[in-house]
Amino acid sequence: MKQIMTGNEAIARGAYEAGVTVAAAYPGTPSTEIMENVGALYNQDIYSQWACNEKVAAEIAIGGSIGGSRAICAMKHVGMNVATDPIFTVGYAGVNGGLVIVTADDPGCHSSQNEQDNRLYAPHAKLGMMEPSDSQECKDFTIAAFELSERFDVPMLMRMTTRVCHSKSVVELGERTAAPVKPYYRDIGKFALLPAVARKRHVIREQLLAEMEEYANDCPFNRVENNGSKVGVITSGISYYHAKEVFGDTADFLKLGLTYPLPRKLISQFAGKYETLYVIEENDPYLENTVRALGFSCIGKDKVPICGELNAEILREALFGTGAADTYTVETQAPARAPTLCAGCPHRGFFYTISRNRKKILPVGDIGCYALGINEPLKGFDVSICMGSGLSSIIGLSKALALQGDTRKVLGMVGDSTFFHSGINSLIDVVTSEANVIACVLDNSITAMTGHQDNPGTLKNLMGLPSPAVDIVSMIRSLGIGDDRLSVVDPLDLQAMQEAINKGIAAQGPYVIVTRRPCALIKEVARANAGKHCAIDSEKCKGCKQCMKIACPAIALKDGKAVIADPASCTGCGLCMQMCKFEAIERIGG
Repeated sequence: MKQIMTGNEAIARGAYEAGVTVAAAYPGTPSTEIMENVGALYNQDIYSQWACNEKVAAEIAIGGSIGGSRAICAMKHVGMNVATDPIFTVGYAGVNGGLVIVTADDPGCHSSQNEQDNRLYAPHAKLGMMEPSDSQECKDFTIAAFELSERFDVPMLMRMTTRVCHSKSVVELGERTAAPVKPYYRDIGKFALLPAVARKRHVIREQLLAEMEEYANDCPFNRVENNGSKVGVITSGISYYHAKEVFGDTADFLKLGLTYPLPRKLISQFAGKYETLYVIEENDPYLENTVRALGFSCIGKDKVPICGELNAEILREALFGTGAADTYTVETQAPARAPTLCAGCPHRGFFYTISRNRKKILPVGDIGCYALGINEPLKGFDVSICMGSGLSSIIGLSKALALQGDTRKVLGMVGDSTFFHSGINSLIDVVTSEANVIACVLDNSITAMTGHQDNPGTLKNLMGLPSPAVDIVSMIRSLGIGDDRLSVVDPLDLQAMQEAINKGIAAQGPYVIVTRRPCALIKEVARANAGKHCAIDSEKCKGCKQCMKIACPAIALKDGKAVIADPASCTGCGLCMQMCKFEAIERIGG
C-alpha cells in the first residue's frame, strides 16, 4: 500500500515497521510531528511519551536500548545541545537494542534561534549518521538505521531538515517487523562508563567506526548516478533534489545517504574522475571539508551560500549567475505584518503590564509563543537566548546592572513547559543566590508554541492516557518561596497584574509571579468561549486608541473609531474592556 506522507510521518512509520517499542521526545519544530504520530497511530505497539526536556528523552531511549528494546528519541537541532551529555557517552557505550536519535535541523531559522548544522555532532560524538532526502527514504532509512545500530553496536543519528520533515511524497508501506526485545544483560564493561571503562570503549568505538566506513564505501545508501558527464556533484539530503533540478542529466552525482562515517574511498574514486567537481550542501561545509582534505579541488561554499536554506533558484544564481526560468511573479505584495499573540492570549495582559513599567524593570524573555510579546507595541522584553535562560541569565544581568548603578529590577520569564524543561533548575539558582530579581512563570496549561503537546503540568500523556499533573506553584513553594514572595494572578486582570509587579519591584531578593490562564486555543477552552465576543459602541467610542495598545488582532480602526473587525477570532477575554475609559466596549454572549 502507498500513502502520501510528510518526512516526519514517515519517520514514525519507519519506527513502527522496525519494531520499535520505546520512544520519547521533547516537542520542537520541525521535529514535533514525529512523536505525535507515534503516540497517535502506534500506541498499541510502542510506548511513547513527551519528556520534560531533550536530555531526559534521550536517556529514556538509551535506557530502553540498554534493556534490549529498539528505541528512538526525537528533537529539533537546538534540542540536541540539551541532550549531548548522555549522547556523547552512549556513543562510546554502544547499544543492546538498536538506538536512533532524530535531529531535525532548521536551515534558515524558520522557527529557531540559530541554524546550527548537527551533522557535525556525528564525528564529534562518534555516532553513525544517515540523511534522507524524501519521505520514502525517511521510512526506509529509519528501518535501516536500527539494523546498522545493532550491526555496528552504535547509536545512529538521523539528520533531518525542515524541508524534508514537512514536505510530502509517496511512501510505500510495509508490515511491522517482529523485533523481540533482547534480554537485558549486566555488562559494566560496556554500560557503566567510569573512566577505566570509557577509555576501553573509545578504542572499540574507533574500531567499529572503521568497519562501518568500509561498509559505507559499498552500501545501498551511497550511490553513484552516472550520466556520462565531465561534471561531478557530491551531495546529500534535500540538497540532492535541488542539485538534480539545477544540473539535470548534465552532471554525474554521488548521492550520500550514510554520511558518517563518510565513505572516503568512494568519494575519492568519484572525485578523481571529473574536470569540474561541485559539493552541494546546506549550511556548513561538512562534505566539502572532507573532499578537500582528500586532496580534491571543488566548488562549494566559495559560491554556495552558507546561510539559510537552499533551493534550485538560489543554487542556480550562486553557481551560474542565472535565476529560474519561467518564474511567475506579481507586482502586488502583501503588506508586512509582524506575527502577534492570538486574540484572547493570556500573555497579552502580562506584556501590556510590562510595557507600562519599562522605566522600573528590564524584562528578559525565553523560548515559547510568548516570544511574540517582543513586538510593537508591547515591547515585552529585551533579551532571549535559549530555553530556561529567562530565569538564569537574569541573575548575572541583575549583578551587572547593580555594578553600574542601574536601579531597574530585572524580570525574567518562562512558560509552563519551559519551566519543566529547564526553568526549574534556573529558579533554584535564583533562590539560592538570593538574586534581586522578579521570576515569572507564564502558565497557559499546555505546550502551546509547538501545537498543544502535553507536559508534566497537564492531565494526560502522549498516548492519551490519564496522567498525574505536577503543580508548578507547589514546586515553587518547595524551594522556600513563601506567600510573601509569591503572587499567583490571572494575567488578563490588569489590576492584579500591576499589583504583582509592584510587589516584585518593592521586594528585596527573589520574587516570583505565576500567571495562570489556559491558552485560548485549547479545544475545551475554545468551546467554552464559543459565542463570546466583544462589541464596540461607535457612539461611545472617542477614538482614543487605548484599546489598540494591547495589539489584539481582533481590533482595528475604521473611520477613526475602534471596531471588532473579526468577531469570530475575538474570545471575549475582556482585556480591551479594561482599557476603555468610556465604557464603549461590552462582552456579548456571557
